[in-house]
This record gives sequence, C-alpha cells and structure tokens, in this order.
Amino acid sequence: MNTIVRSSTAEAVISSLGAELVSFRRTDTGTEYMWSGDAAYWTGRSPVLFPIIGAANGGEIKVNGQAYKLANHGFARRSEFTLVEADDSRAVFRLSQNESTLASYPYHFNLFLTYVLSGNTLEISYRVENTDQQEISFQLGTHPAFNCPMDGEGSFADYYLEFEQPERLERLFLNKTGQLIPDKSDPMLGDGNTLPLQHELFEHDALVFKNVSSQSVALKSKLSDKSVAVAYHNFPDLGIWQPKNAPFLCIEPWHGVADSEGFTGEMKDKAGVISLPPGGQSTSSLTITFN
Repeated sequence: MNTIVRSSTAEAVISSLGAELVSFRRTDTGTEYMWSGDAAYWTGRSPVLFPIIGAANGGEIKVNGQAYKLANHGFARRSEFTLVEADDSRAVFRLSQNESTLASYPYHFNLFLTYVLSGNTLEISYRVENTDQQEISFQLGTHPAFNCPMDGEGSFADYYLEFEQPERLERLFLNKTGQLIPDKSDPMLGDGNTLPLQHELFEHDALVFKNVSSQSVALKSKLSDKSVAVAYHNFPDLGIWQPKNAPFLCIEPWHGVADSEGFTGEMKDKAGVISLPPGGQSTSSLTITFN
C-alpha cells in the first residue's frame, strides 16, 4: 500500500513495504528525482538498512553465542510496516519484532520512520526504541537512489558530488561477498570538497567512507541547475554506489559498515553499532531537498 504526502511544490510516495520512499517529484514540472526501481539494474529505490548494514560475515550474526542467519542490509527493507499516523504532509510508519524478525534478530524493538514534506524538502526521521528486557545492538542506514542524469539532461560524467566542507576521505574496499578488506584503502578528494562522477569509480563496488565530517552532500551537474542535496544527522559513515553503468546514484548515510573479512565477533562488536539499554532510544534523520 502506498501513502502520499504533498506540499505546494512536491509530492512524495511511500510504500508500506519497507516504509520505502518510492517517488519524490516536483509537481509543477513533473521532474522525478527518485530511481524507478527498474529490475534491469536494481529494484530498490530508498530502502532502510536495519539491523545491519552490508554483509555479515558468513551471512550470520551472533548474539549471546548463538548464530542467526541474516541477509545483507537486514530485514526491514523487506518487511511490511504499519502506518500509524498520516495527514496531507506527514506520515509515520512502525516496524516491531515479529515471529519472522525474531528468527534472525532475537530482540524486541520498535523502528519508526517519519516522513514530513515541506516545500521542496522531505525530512525522514528514524527512531529505534528498545522494548526488550536486555540491551539491544543494531546498525542503521539509508540507501536513497537518485536519477542521474536528472530529467535526461547530460550524461553521468557531467555530474559531481559536492560535500559540505573539504574532506580527507579514505575509500574502503569490499570483497566479492561484501566484506571490508582489511588494510586496503585509497585517499579521495585530498582536502577538496567535490568528487567528479564516472562509472569507473564503481568497478570495485561501492565507495565506503567512515567518519565523514560533512553533514550534507549534493548531487550537481555541470550542465544544469537541477540538483539534489542530502543532509543527515547521526549518520557518521557514508556509502556511494551504483550498479554497472546504471542511470542513478545512491547516496547512503550510515551508522555502521559491513563486517571486515574474518570478523567473528558478536552483534554488539560490529563496526559503528548502536547499543541501547532497556527503554532506550536512538534518533537520526535524513533530509532530501531538490533545487
């Protein structure tokens, strides 16, 4: 089921499956900023990554010494959320533990996604509540895919990413099964704040960065004024990705990254993990603005 929120200049469509943003468009021009989900490249559009990011080593997590099978990026993106509140410009979705989630992640929780549309800005707030009697641990990430080129203007190589501030970023590399390769990295930007885009950047999978200083990054074109800015709070890590030669780009603020090769620790030991005591909660946000 889809829920639509509107403003004077925009419309956003959210599916109850994964509480996923499937469309964000400018209503006066009809410009669509979100990827269509064409299966020829990738069926996702803007999945939420929970309770893990990327691939767990061996496809499983460990909690209190017991192993649980858990697919890449976790189960939230393939779970049906409950719409708990909605009006013209706001919608709130909730996912709680159920028989299926407990089989792969043995914790009780609430995961809320709140969408608020104002003008040309869509804010997505994330709240995780620990409703268990024990401490829970999780990673949380975003994965929005934006059309690139936008409105068919120019080519992918005419676009670039502009970070809020100069960055000295180290790109981390993933192996063929999605684990981080220890001690392999590449410096990028070199104190600059722009990253020119080319398909060849993604020949070795996603660009993965830890501890990014900027709190926003914009997708811009050398040929057009159309742009999309992504701002984020409490997401210290960042993934940038596209499948081979795809006409879109994913800008993915994360709290956590995939396991490193050979990782054998517990869920609570994963990189960038958030741990909450009983009754605790964690909040973060993602804001998408088109120009």
